[in-house]
Amino acid sequence: MNESLQTALRKLRLSGLAESLDVRLQEAAGHQLNHAEFLELILQDELAVRQDRLVNRRIKAAGFRDQRTLDGFDFAFNPSIKRKQVFDLAAGRFIRDARDVLLLGPPGVGKSHLVQAVGYQAIRAGFTVLYRSIFDIVRDFLHDETLGGDERVLARYLKPDLLIIDDMGMKQLPKRSGEYLFEIIMRRYETRSTMMTSNRPLEDWGKLIGDVPSATAILDRFLHHAEIVTITGKSYRLREQADPKRRGKPAHTAPAKDETPCETPAQ
Repeated sequence: MNESLQTALRKLRLSGLAESLDVRLQEAAGHQLNHAEFLELILQDELAVRQDRLVNRRIKAAGFRDQRTLDGFDFAFNPSIKRKQVFDLAAGRFIRDARDVLLLGPPGVGKSHLVQAVGYQAIRAGFTVLYRSIFDIVRDFLHDETLGGDERVLARYLKPDLLIIDDMGMKQLPKRSGEYLFEIIMRRYETRSTMMTSNRPLEDWGKLIGDVPSATAILDRFLHHAEIVTITGKSYRLREQADPKRRGKPAHTAPAKDETPCETPAQ
């Protein structure tokens, strides 16, 4: 590739095309591709690079605590977790239908891993995702409320196709938490999908929030179109503590790039 062509490709921001052009030129000569076939190949290369960059930007913007995948989850450890149900969620149909999901179960059974893995697949399928713990949400509102920016914070939680709220029930929340959560759930109701995890039964949410009417209103809307995934069983973290060989190692294996249970792109 000559220097003037490289300069032109840089100016046009066609870095994907630039990276593969020499190989594609050899391929075109070896397979006697016509102009249209060659053009299609190099444009597909550019589109693939741009798609990878978009996915990486969305993964970063999602704010996952850890990048988890379903390929790295040990379904055999807790048989109560239905593999098919989880992979159906990862296919993203509930997001397209603006339905909600609640994962209920004791600490350590893999709820956070699963919701982050579903979120990761959602991004690969073309959706936008935001992952936050309930404490992060309350902290965001309390901080920006003092600065008069609560509407800006709310807009951040209303925008993504899938909002994941983790750790509901870890401890009692500060005052006004129910108001903030209710506003998010009410505004996303039947327009965007929300996924939550909790280690406490639903009847305890009023005490956790410190506002029984708000908790009732939240659950009324959130559960209307929600799928509830109930998980029982042992803790992965306790397993690691009991097995010296597992200490210092992740409970689940590293993400696999090629795992793609989502086949239908976002509409």
